Amino acid sequence: MRNVNPVHIPSLWWVFPLAIILFIVIAAFDSYFTVSAGNVAVKLRFGKLIGAYGEGIHYKMPFVDSVEKFSVRIKKDSFNTEAFSKDLQTVGLTLAVNHRILPNTVESIYRNLGPEYTNTILKPMVEEWTKAVIAKYSADSLISNRVEVARELNEILKAKMAEKEVIVSDIAITNFEFSKQFLRAVEEKQIAEQEAKRATNLVEKVKKEAEQKILQAEAEAKSLRLQREVVSDNLIKLRQVEAQLKAIDKWDGRMPTYMAGNQMPFVMVK
Repeated sequence: MRNVNPVHIPSLWWVFPLAIILFIVIAAFDSYFTVSAGNVAVKLRFGKLIGAYGEGIHYKMPFVDSVEKFSVRIKKDSFNTEAFSKDLQTVGLTLAVNHRILPNTVESIYRNLGPEYTNTILKPMVEEWTKAVIAKYSADSLISNRVEVARELNEILKAKMAEKEVIVSDIAITNFEFSKQFLRAVEEKQIAEQEAKRATNLVEKVKKEAEQKILQAEAEAKSLRLQREVVSDNLIKLRQVEAQLKAIDKWDGRMPTYMAGNQMPFVMVK
């Protein structure tokens, strides 16, 4: 007969203790969670909110509890949106919004807004009120009034998001975008305004030169008139003197034959 050796089956008794040890280690590590500085956390048990926790190490039931963390530092988010101006021009905007939440409101934030409140609440609010504010301005006045637009948006969103327990600290408009047709029209308008300004300046220059010439002519006319007045009086006296000198030159030494009263002799010229 042929001898058959029995097959040796290795013993697996050690697997069960190892699995138990591994389970205990994992459970031990999963029994605690850490909240770092600048963050808060909420603990959930089978989806139910249990409580909120600040920075530090906290206990949770392994494999049962889960944790959602929130930053309470100021966050900066950028939003791109489009709006219509008062004159129905399409305006593209990029807005930078600084916001944060308070540690003592994290439970309410989680219940009412959820962990993605930036996308679900803040972004729609920014887009809605940006459209409302931009509609008050004409497209060509938006750039010069950028600070005023941002200030108005800031005031509105601060009030609206405060109702949601989100603190908006600042809003800045980082970019305006207009259609090519509008930009070309603005450029043409600026060129026309510059040409009109140059023409106005030229007219003012010519007007001032004409006024100066008129004043100069008036001054010269006045001077000539005064000169004529002075010359005429002096000229009359000069002619009288010259006539007397001529009479003296032609006097023959004889006294006139006729004198009236006490008058001096009058020299007769022949």
